[in-house]
Amino acid sequence: MALLKRKIDAFLAEWKANPDRKPLIVKGARQIGKTESIRQFARNNYANVIEINFVEQKTFKDIFDNGYEPDTIIRNITLKRPGIEFAEGETLIFFDELQACPDCATSLKFFKQDGRYDVICSGSLMGISYKEIESNSVGFKDDFEMHSMDFEEFLWALGYSDEQINGLYQHMLDVTPLSNTEMNVMLEHFGEYMVIGGMPAVVNSFVVNKNYSGVLKMQKQLLLDYEEDITKYAESLDKVKILNVYRKIPVFLGSDNKKFRISKVAHNARNRDYVGVVDWLANAGMVNVCYCMDAPELPLGGNFDPDNFKLYFRDTGLLIGSLDDEVQDDLRANKNFNTYKGAIYENIVADMLYKQGYALYFFRNEKSTIEMDFFVRDKDSLIPVEVKANDSSTPSLNKLIDKPDFGDIKYGIKLGRRNIGWNGKFYTFPYFLAFMLKRWLKERNS
Repeated sequence: MALLKRKIDAFLAEWKANPDRKPLIVKGARQIGKTESIRQFARNNYANVIEINFVEQKTFKDIFDNGYEPDTIIRNITLKRPGIEFAEGETLIFFDELQACPDCATSLKFFKQDGRYDVICSGSLMGISYKEIESNSVGFKDDFEMHSMDFEEFLWALGYSDEQINGLYQHMLDVTPLSNTEMNVMLEHFGEYMVIGGMPAVVNSFVVNKNYSGVLKMQKQLLLDYEEDITKYAESLDKVKILNVYRKIPVFLGSDNKKFRISKVAHNARNRDYVGVVDWLANAGMVNVCYCMDAPELPLGGNFDPDNFKLYFRDTGLLIGSLDDEVQDDLRANKNFNTYKGAIYENIVADMLYKQGYALYFFRNEKSTIEMDFFVRDKDSLIPVEVKANDSSTPSLNKLIDKPDFGDIKYGIKLGRRNIGWNGKFYTFPYFLAFMLKRWLKERNS
């Protein structure tokens, strides 16, 4: 597999440059490239790398049984693997699959206090209580949550430079239209990204083969792997219920309002029987949850209905892989993303917003006369974000901006197959620029 440039690369470089660096925990969903990124960083920055995988090398789980002092742990490691060298200031200890050995987290405090060796841990979000792990070594470690590849990382994989990507951003900042060439080429690549998603193995296959050969097979295998992980790690919850919800996500997204309805998951299903199921899927990095706001006003965090939400796949490629073969053929051959009631566009924008650090919220009033896909904010206003699968009118967006009832809303954003523009009420951006919205909102008023 070719080396893919990832956003964690810059983070790891900054971490290494900090003389007061703490042990690091890199967490994220399965198969998003955590291990390979850390290995690449380790090869380039350390004379000695000691890697222990607690899933593949179960015999190392007991290295903490005699205590958490680094000398004790290192002595136990060398008993099992004699001949390896621990050079002070030149050694990285990489503990992989942390979820299989939570005791490891307790040792991080002692590695930090000792200071002779750098430590990075990596773990899947499945099957582990990070609240429990994070209570260990509080103040003596740093955390980084990694995601599947976003559109910028996809462009890097295709060979685009930071300078070229910043050129697109400058158009946003200046509110000047992109050229026809820029629009057409980027829309084409964004269509590829929607079909492929951001799982590194799938992206790598597409980049190497320069076609979709084998992509669907890999996506379906990833879906099967995730389902297998559910049955393996969902210890305290009913695994069948988690699988039921996960498998029904494409059905809900294909409905008109895309709302999650527990009554449609299984016969006679009730909310109280499924408590914790959606949280488990979200904590495992498999889904994004988008909550319905009680009213379109600030604050975002304390103004939503926890029982009224939509579920999106965390990676849009997995949504594509879950669809019927006929839909697959249509998407690959005809790029017909308008099918499936706009769900593909909504799913990918939800993912792009989440990867920027946004919590997800939508709004629909009781009469359904106002519906809005997402909301973000700048320093002093609430911003509705409408995602259009076609170039239709925007009555809801206009109502939210025009009506005096919604005082927190001063302008809006419309994402579609439209060039950059401003009509005095809302900005239009092509879908593919959504990954830079947070940066734009921060810098446009600075």
